[in-house]
Amino acid sequence: MGNKKSNSLVKNASILMIATMVSRIIGLLYRRPLGQALGDVGLGYYGYASDLYVILLLISSYSIPMAVSKVVSERLALKEYKNAHKIFQGALLYAALIGGATALITFFFGGYLLPHNQQNALPALRVLAPTIFISAILGVFRGYFQAHNTMIPTSISQIAEQIMNAIVSVFAGWAFIVYLTPAGGNAAIYGAAGGTLGTGAGVLTGLAFMLIVYAYNRKAIMRQVAHDHTVREESYRSVFRLIFMMVTPIIFTTFIYNASAYLNSYLFSNILGWRGIASEALSSAYGELSQYYTPLINIPVALASASASAMMPEVSGCFAKGDKESANSRINSAIRLTMFLCVPAAVGLAVLAGPIIQTLFPAATNLGGYLLMTGAFTVIFSALSTITNSVLQSIGKQKIALRNAGISLVVNLVFLTILLLLFPGLGVFSIIIANYVFYICMSVLNALSLKKYLDYKNELMEAYGKPFAAAAGMGLAAWIVYYGFYVLLGKGTRIIPLGLAMVIAVILYMILFVKITKTPESAMLRFPMGSKIVKVLKLLHIY
Repeated sequence: MGNKKSNSLVKNASILMIATMVSRIIGLLYRRPLGQALGDVGLGYYGYASDLYVILLLISSYSIPMAVSKVVSERLALKEYKNAHKIFQGALLYAALIGGATALITFFFGGYLLPHNQQNALPALRVLAPTIFISAILGVFRGYFQAHNTMIPTSISQIAEQIMNAIVSVFAGWAFIVYLTPAGGNAAIYGAAGGTLGTGAGVLTGLAFMLIVYAYNRKAIMRQVAHDHTVREESYRSVFRLIFMMVTPIIFTTFIYNASAYLNSYLFSNILGWRGIASEALSSAYGELSQYYTPLINIPVALASASASAMMPEVSGCFAKGDKESANSRINSAIRLTMFLCVPAAVGLAVLAGPIIQTLFPAATNLGGYLLMTGAFTVIFSALSTITNSVLQSIGKQKIALRNAGISLVVNLVFLTILLLLFPGLGVFSIIIANYVFYICMSVLNALSLKKYLDYKNELMEAYGKPFAAAAGMGLAAWIVYYGFYVLLGKGTRIIPLGLAMVIAVILYMILFVKITKTPESAMLRFPMGSKIVKVLKLLHIY
């Protein structure tokens, strides 16, 4: 039974990881035409508005899927279907109130939240305001179905959301510049506002799909509710109190965990602006960080979020039954699966940073490549902190997770302030260095907490050491192949050398990973795209 449940976790995590990867790649690809339409300054305004939007989203709805998934999964594990559905209904009300209030604050008072020298980002932020409300409602539906151990609705809605986002962002950004910018007006302001319109269109598409899924399953859900004879039926008042007490700490933890991007940008803009650096120069540099570096880094990091989302209801269920051993087994499975993907991703991004940035974003300067090379390994620490943070929340230690996040954020901000004041020449690299400090601090504090409450021990060699050994060999081969073909074919083309380097790197990593970790064929089949990986390895006589 334990194996079956562990397999279910890997399967659910794999489904969500694949969907997350597809949606992130779509999100990455549209950055190129969006960047060409908006320009570096427009991308800077878009970045400032988007970062603040993410922070406000964190307050209102970002962690709602995780919180709803945890609370509902505990009720489902005890077969309390009436209480599970009441929690779903209460969460919708909570999301509507919090999301609506945050949307109104964003629209009317957003200017006070932006850096004083970046007020040109305000129109883009106001376009994003209604999206906060829609996202809150969407989060409840996603968390509800995740609690039922099905990741397919969330996965499909994510892909549909990102496709619509990509189409509308590029078209609206271009249209706002061409048709709405008045003579002599700042086209970057209007372009950024048009670009953010795609975010709302995407979220609305995702919500429409989830409503269709709920309508299709509603009869079966209500049938379960009707046949539930739970003695202890919770009142709506107690449900709402439970949601508030459960969701609020998770929201604040997630807020603190992700607030570093906005606060870092705020300190970066204000401190260096105070030292006399022009606001447009700061916007341009931050635009390369937020629109070229960050989306690439977020692709593998999103895999950790997918793994955490799949893991949370299972760990919550095990912990609710007092089965710590099974809970630790689920944690190990989630971390191994995540590091199997994130470690080679970090190495590959570091080794081929320049070619990747220049190929995907021709408008980028050399700064983008240097940023990616410097910050690539934040992927590993960010992924680890994300998973361990979710584990603490899933076992009811939201306040501990909140404390760890708060300490890490304070350390991050103090460290960044010192760097900006004492070493202003580091510029935007100061943010990347501070990110390392934040994620490492978070990972260490969470590991100590898991040791205390679950007696959990990290599998350092199995989860990190062996994948890194395989990734190191892969990285060396990728570097040799890329630069070898780059010189051989002439320095005018990067796509062919980069494509060859990536294909060879993936195959070599699979071979080295299997050889070093001794992973059996049956285990590899449960990994994302496992059947295809096994098929290739059989052709190479590895299996």
